[in-house]
Amino acid sequence: MKNNIPPLPPITSQWIHRIADNYDLQKELIDTYESPLNIHHLESFKTNLAEYHSILNAYDFKSKIYYARKANKCSTLASVAFENGFGIDTASYTELRQCLDLNINPQDLVVTAAIKNDKLLRLAITNRVLIIIDNKDEADLILKIAEEENCQAQVGFRVSGFEYKDHKLKSRFGFDIDEVGGFIIEFFNSEEVTEYVNFEGFHFHLDGYDPQQRGAALHQTLDLIETLITYDFNPSFVDIGGGILMNYLEKEDFWIEFQKQLKKAVLGKREAITYQNNGLGFNNRNGEIEGGLKTYPYYNDTTKEEFLKNVLEIAYVHRKPVSYRLQELDIELRLEPGRSLLDQVGVTIARVAHRKKDVDGNFLVGLEMNMTQMASSSEDFLLDPIVSYKNRKTEEESVEVYFTGAYCLERDFILKRKISLPKLPEIGDFVIFINTAGYMMHFFETEAHLFKLSQNVFVNNVEDKISLLDFYRDENNLETKHIYL
Repeated sequence: MKNNIPPLPPITSQWIHRIADNYDLQKELIDTYESPLNIHHLESFKTNLAEYHSILNAYDFKSKIYYARKANKCSTLASVAFENGFGIDTASYTELRQCLDLNINPQDLVVTAAIKNDKLLRLAITNRVLIIIDNKDEADLILKIAEEENCQAQVGFRVSGFEYKDHKLKSRFGFDIDEVGGFIIEFFNSEEVTEYVNFEGFHFHLDGYDPQQRGAALHQTLDLIETLITYDFNPSFVDIGGGILMNYLEKEDFWIEFQKQLKKAVLGKREAITYQNNGLGFNNRNGEIEGGLKTYPYYNDTTKEEFLKNVLEIAYVHRKPVSYRLQELDIELRLEPGRSLLDQVGVTIARVAHRKKDVDGNFLVGLEMNMTQMASSSEDFLLDPIVSYKNRKTEEESVEVYFTGAYCLERDFILKRKISLPKLPEIGDFVIFINTAGYMMHFFETEAHLFKLSQNVFVNNVEDKISLLDFYRDENNLETKHIYL
């Protein structure tokens, strides 16, 4: 008798069910575009865009939202975001080049790349695209290029090291909040610099999802702005990046029970529910659980609206709330959401290639994909997939499986979690991973073994008669178009 595997059923939109319930359509799609395949639903994306507009329009201060393109490489999403009044946050030369080629207004673009070389900076400067400066070397290089091109660079400064509960919030990105003001005053202390570099505002992105930290960071940045105003600077915006929580799971009870059972497994009090009893951050130390879950918080009941409200209503010591100070100083609040704008926008489908048992008796189901084609930036992607069976009627018993990938690596497991299924999939069946558009499809995807990158398609029609003809490729698919040199 197998122990019960705790389920983690995801919230699943109707358009996903239309596809998941149609095996023949899935086969046509995979036969046409190969496995794995990323499918996107544009109407869901537009719904998320509209929700963000609605939330920020309720406030009296100025605001602007930038879609974080690094969350998903499809150009179609960047175009639609721009058409719906959003800016685009770009993190590489190719992302910026494509956006410009899509006729996205340069004034609606920002470059936040962690590494900015001459090629990227020159493209941004000559097109008057805002650049977020991370360090002194970048500032010096920007000045040099601006002089060579006889253009004025538009810049903001990335800041970090905010004080929170008597501790520094450390980051490898940006200037220390305690030092950046002095650097700006010194850097712009010449007509040469002010002629070629235009300072517009500040940017930060905190690691984590704590609204209290965001509020404290905003207040400290506004304090810095007030100081710089006395030196005749006129910064106009503060960009707080992304990291706005979204919810993946149907019920909190599933999330609580999963963590409970994972801890029991790590302590040896039940059968493992992850491969080789990986604790995903939990450790067994002398019979006690140590550490914490190192995954995205897949369940949360804080809406986007509540999250932003929690940030904006925070008062700083004896001061006014963030929202009031933004309005009072006439500072534009900017956001760069990625994951939360892609909620319910995409799924990833892969074909079953084989089934086998390992030496411990675990069923391993090999898929025509690899671990980089659905790779999380945290320990694991904690959602139950949907298996689409060609032959649904069966007398077979339920089974517990691990999904494995195509790389020649022992660790190429698509999910570390053991998954309970009504029966063992057959060769040619399909596995559908839910809500993967944000940071799962492309963020770590590689071409090792010379495997092709996944194809990316869009669908608008989700009616009963949906067919292969309702799907179309991303308008600037990197797999089928020339890579910019």
